[in-house]
Amino acid sequence: MSTPQPSTWRNWSGLESATGLQVAAPADATEVADLVTRARAAGRTVKAAGTGHSFTGIAVPDDIHLRPDRMRGIVAVDREAMTVTALAGTQLKVFNAELARLGLSLHNMGDIAEQTLAGAISTGTHGTGGRAAGLAAQVVGFELVTGTGEVLRASATENPDVLALGRVGLGALGVLVTLTFAVEPLFLLRAEEQPMSWDDAMASFDDLTAAHDHVDMYWFPHSDRMLTKRNTRVGTDLSAAEPLPRWRAWLDDELLSNKVFGAQTAALNLAPRAIPAANRFASRLLGPRTYADIAHRVFTTERNVVFREMEYAVPREVGLDVLRECRTAFERSGLKVSFPVEIRVAPPDDVALSTSYQRDSFYLAFHTHHRADHTAYFGLLEPIMRAHEGRPHWGKLHTRGVEGLAPLYPRFADFLVLRDRLDPDRVFTNAYLDRVLGA
Repeated sequence: MSTPQPSTWRNWSGLESATGLQVAAPADATEVADLVTRARAAGRTVKAAGTGHSFTGIAVPDDIHLRPDRMRGIVAVDREAMTVTALAGTQLKVFNAELARLGLSLHNMGDIAEQTLAGAISTGTHGTGGRAAGLAAQVVGFELVTGTGEVLRASATENPDVLALGRVGLGALGVLVTLTFAVEPLFLLRAEEQPMSWDDAMASFDDLTAAHDHVDMYWFPHSDRMLTKRNTRVGTDLSAAEPLPRWRAWLDDELLSNKVFGAQTAALNLAPRAIPAANRFASRLLGPRTYADIAHRVFTTERNVVFREMEYAVPREVGLDVLRECRTAFERSGLKVSFPVEIRVAPPDDVALSTSYQRDSFYLAFHTHHRADHTAYFGLLEPIMRAHEGRPHWGKLHTRGVEGLAPLYPRFADFLVLRDRLDPDRVFTNAYLDRVLGA
């Protein structure tokens, strides 16, 4: 284990940072437990922070920062049970690639794969559609070190209450060491991407989500255009893959979606009056494309343009009406926003602090460039989300506190009881957790 040394930490979006930290890189549960035990005795706090892709302060370390550098990789594969266990510091993109090498895949995933497994699970990272949208809903077991230094294992047969409550644990229950996922044979997805008018997209949304396994839409503010992305399972015969030609993938995904879009949105920060025309022009440039590839290459996208984001899950049955309400409020506001609004859906799950716990969900994600002021835009739309029982993504910007969050989750009180049991001295707390869970 490395010797603690003073350091600084900063998250990806640049909104959160910490200085004067002691940094350690434990390699296993024993080393983590030793660090936690010593920190507890000294009255200090510990936070395992990975790639910093959360926009909120959920991962901000105050005293001791545990880095994931030495807790990476797959440690067990059970082909009979169809499970794979990995160290919690493994990045999603590495995990996906290793699973593919083994001929295996997760059922579903979000569109960014830079996060560590622990970070993605702890914040409720999700995809769209499918039997299970959230990554945590695919977790069947984990090992963590609690605030008392205990190494605790949770599964359907061992500490099942901890499994039920702790899959989205917010980093408040302990330091995750390993995670065990239910997996399936590697499969292909056919992606169909097509621009549509606002009216056509809204009218066909329910039909599209019924006809395809995974549907994602992007509305360009100041325009009547949407980009629709429909992913459909086409089996496990990998010879049927029809990936994009390299030149097309480079042109669309690297040049236009990253370099050109990044330069354009940065420039528009200096000339906001040009944003409406630029959005309308950009939305007209989008053309249809269809391809088929292994799952993680279709689900995930490389995002190099730094942004800030607020995302809420509202009940599925009111989702389209909430989207219309947001558009009306935005257009009346006079604000100028250069990033699209992302629209996704998810089925109910049984993960206590998942934003889709026990209800069909409709996700609305709002973005701004990282150098643009996001406060007026997010502040305009957040009350609409609250009015419709919206649950904020734990890792994305919101202003909710424990008083407003507790009524949204039927098992919130049970989670707090478990937190008191596993971390009675609040070794893992920080300002964000004090706000959303109570001090």
